[in-house]
Amino acid sequence: MRLRFHKSLDDLKEKLLIVAGMAEQAIQRAVEAYRTRDLSICDLVDRSEMAINRLEREIDQMALDLLAMEQPMAIDLRFILAVIKINADVERVGDSAVNIIERVRDLQAYPAVDLPIDIPRMANLAAGMVRKSLQSFIEADAAMANSVLSMDDDVDKLNETTYYALLNVMKEQPQLTPQALDALVIARSLERVADHATNIAEDVIFWVQGSDVRHHMSVVDGSRR
Repeated sequence: MRLRFHKSLDDLKEKLLIVAGMAEQAIQRAVEAYRTRDLSICDLVDRSEMAINRLEREIDQMALDLLAMEQPMAIDLRFILAVIKINADVERVGDSAVNIIERVRDLQAYPAVDLPIDIPRMANLAAGMVRKSLQSFIEADAAMANSVLSMDDDVDKLNETTYYALLNVMKEQPQLTPQALDALVIARSLERVADHATNIAEDVIFWVQGSDVRHHMSVVDGSRR
């Protein structure tokens, strides 16, 4: 009976990693679509989003069935709860990719311009956080998950720099306001991807250590890190 239960946990983990890989790829494709203005890439992101949504529902159902039938305790219970929460964050990473391609489609109506921002760098940082948080999940490594939390500050700073750069563009070159606004939404979407990676890392820490570190609160003295 326990062997079957642990096989089910392995299946749950494997399916979550599949959908997480799809979501990470969707973000990379969406940023490539922004860089190249290639609408065929946008169509790929749309199709992957539908698959991500379907897998999200399947994973949730698998997790709920295990909770109902096996009534797990301790670390097994925390694992299933973490999977449910990570699954939701992964689906929202896919949503962020869709938000980006919607802006890419909108940009087709305007001339291409070279804005003083670095969206690909921001995307690499955010996608790197997603990869590392998932690697910490694969390896059940709370220390690795904890290192993801500090990476969020880099993305936040870059997002802030991007915001003020685009604000200046809109002030000094108002004719570029549509392109700047779309870029602003894309930067915000990438900042949200980093937030979801942070949530995943926090869920890994909860699973492995039983510690609630949400909102970046220290488990030692309750202070904000």
